[in-house]
Amino acid sequence: MTEMLFRDDPYMAEAEGTITAHTAEGGVVLDRSLFYPTGGGQPGDSGRLSWPGGAMTVATTVKGPDGGIVLVPAEPQPLPPVGARVAQAIDWDRRFGHMRVHSALHLLSVVIPLPVTGGSISAAKGRLDFDMPDGPQDKDSLEAELNAMIDRDLPVCEDWITEAELQSNPLLVKTLSVAPPRGSGRIRLVGIGEGEDQVDLQPCGGTHVARTGEIGRVRLGRVEKKGRQNRRVTVHLDD
Repeated sequence: MTEMLFRDDPYMAEAEGTITAHTAEGGVVLDRSLFYPTGGGQPGDSGRLSWPGGAMTVATTVKGPDGGIVLVPAEPQPLPPVGARVAQAIDWDRRFGHMRVHSALHLLSVVIPLPVTGGSISAAKGRLDFDMPDGPQDKDSLEAELNAMIDRDLPVCEDWITEAELQSNPLLVKTLSVAPPRGSGRIRLVGIGEGEDQVDLQPCGGTHVARTGEIGRVRLGRVEKKGRQNRRVTVHLDD
């Protein structure tokens, strides 16, 4: 299994690692990865690997078999040999955009407390699809509420529970389209706020900012109808 450095510290932008395998599709697997793999609506990280005598541009990152994380090159190119020590550098601006948007979407699920049927994240915007037969009556009020919550500069924390504990607390799962990963015995929870100030707690494997103030100002795009029951709400970063 690949050690998930992005989970230990999502703000780490550079680290060393060792190539443990090549994939048949032309990707590489490391023993420890700064690069977040595509999942939960969050895109895989991009960036660069370098080693003595060579370098590789990483276009994206995906989950491989048996807990491995695969770095996919931008185009066919010479790969670092298995056993090589490499320097990893993620595209930090893109990653930080994902972190800001992902945390903003968790807050969006607070101001719109309805089941989530889908979602996606980019570095500048993200969206959630809600089980919402009718669109919101006052989008401006929702936007103001969302920005007010961001301005509280609440801490974003993680915790872990067992799969059995999640089974006994099904309301923790807001997203109907993506089930929390199971099989390891533990489920990661991301909480926003602490104690009486906690506003959200839900299973999540993605990367987030440390405090909501880092999200910055956001605005809501137009609400789109996606089928009889679904409404799509987009959040844009304003800077």
